Amino acid sequence: MKKKPELLVTAKSVAEVEWLVDAGADAVYIGHQYYGLRVAGDFELPQIEQAVQVAHDRQAKVYVAVNALFHNDRLKTLPDYLKSLEEAGVDGIVFGDPAVLMTVWEIGSTMPLHWNTETTSTNYETVHYWAKKGASRAIVARELSLENVLEIKKQVDIEIQAQIHGMTCIFHSARRLVRNYLNHIGEERVSTMPEANLYLKEKKEEETHYPVFEDINGTHIMSNEDICMLEHLPAFIDGRIDSLKIEGMYKTTEYLEQVTRIYRQAIDVYLQDADAFQAKLGGWLEEIKQIQPPERRLGTGFYFKEQIY
Repeated sequence: MKKKPELLVTAKSVAEVEWLVDAGADAVYIGHQYYGLRVAGDFELPQIEQAVQVAHDRQAKVYVAVNALFHNDRLKTLPDYLKSLEEAGVDGIVFGDPAVLMTVWEIGSTMPLHWNTETTSTNYETVHYWAKKGASRAIVARELSLENVLEIKKQVDIEIQAQIHGMTCIFHSARRLVRNYLNHIGEERVSTMPEANLYLKEKKEEETHYPVFEDINGTHIMSNEDICMLEHLPAFIDGRIDSLKIEGMYKTTEYLEQVTRIYRQAIDVYLQDADAFQAKLGGWLEEIKQIQPPERRLGTGFYFKEQIY
């Protein structure tokens, strides 16, 4: 019998948490930029508590990003923040910095730990290492091929999470490159967060569109295309990948709702009838293409091509 994977979606507000769970998300991913990297919206602690209540009322889970790179000054508030997350009833925290793990041990927290260090989560031995440290889930690097993702899952005994839809980060610098440039040319801009609609283009290819935003963690440049692995869901499900993530950054709530509903239907249909999945696949893909922003191409990331570091 096929195992049902979790459908995880990024949310940027409490209202969006409700709408996405109602659309079929089993879990939502939220956070605050002070503690998490590339969060879609800043959730203060009261909002995290509300999000947990909304999700739990609908039998869904809430995971909070605590995956920033912590300097000494930010460590001062980390213990109290983690205690507050546990008191709020969050279902897990996503971390990369060992400082988070050390703090969890020091405060005696029992929150589930989801390990995510972006480009370094590329092999099963490293996953084994973090599993021994207490991680219950590993989030694999976006640069891995599908074959490598499935091989890691075969070799480990903790949960594996992989991205199936949305943009990815291709560059990060702790420097505020955009803000420095705007200051240099004397332009004032209210925001360099996602809503500012900043992006890079290549002269050689007019269709390129690399979203750029800045927060307290620095400058982030995002991919030129959105991953869309809908037609390859059978490989993830048959490979027993535990959690499938839809990245919601730079997406409207309406877009995310519809994409979540499509993936929810696709997963449920495949679990019941593989032939029915193939019969409906073309229609689902056409629905996504119809709502896809014109400047955002659909692709498969590095799942079927080699990443050279």
